[in-house]
Amino acid sequence: MSNRKRSTALALASALAGSAVLLAAPAAHAAVVDVAYDCKTPIGDKSAVSPIDIKAVKEGDAYKLTMSFQKGVSSSPIELGKGAMTPSAVIQVDGAEKASVPVSGPPNPEAAPANTPIKITDLSGTYTPKKSGKVTFTAGVLTIKAMGTTTTCTPGNSPKPSLELDVTAPAGAAKETQPSGGDTLPQTGPADSALALGTLGGTVLLSGAAGMLWLTRRGRRARS
Repeated sequence: MSNRKRSTALALASALAGSAVLLAAPAAHAAVVDVAYDCKTPIGDKSAVSPIDIKAVKEGDAYKLTMSFQKGVSSSPIELGKGAMTPSAVIQVDGAEKASVPVSGPPNPEAAPANTPIKITDLSGTYTPKKSGKVTFTAGVLTIKAMGTTTTCTPGNSPKPSLELDVTAPAGAAKETQPSGGDTLPQTGPADSALALGTLGGTVLLSGAAGMLWLTRRGRRARS
């Protein structure tokens, strides 16, 4: 085979291998989900709907989660100055395992006018799976702290997951700790005691039989 043909064959093989890797790689399923929040505010109960987007980026053994709000879900009767409001939330994990991942974000970068939905900054946090498999990420409770007050917003419409992803747990994360010296603990129950006694009894019986045999042979020699 000429060098040119060999190079062409290697390039084709590499391309096919790359395609196989891409086809084998798990694909994440993401969707922007409308979340209807019921909020308990210092000035009474409020409700609002915001489309929520959740993204995940693998970083080492963990996944960095980013939760984005496309609309504000709460407002203030007075203007909130720059940096006066701090948001945080919880992302619910379901599927291969159940978990709650806290996410938080920076304070509002600009002043929020009175009676205007407050723009919530992107919230981020880290999720380290303990089990490998398919998991979903769903928007949970949102908390907004501003000027010494706390507003708690709970999803009231049982929203669907915003992200579905195949995750890989770190090596050994799901393994149970095994005792040193073997995979199983030595048995010490009654059955083992009986077995031990049976073995001891067998030894005694064998010794007795040997003794009787020795005595019998000695007696025959003496008579002869």
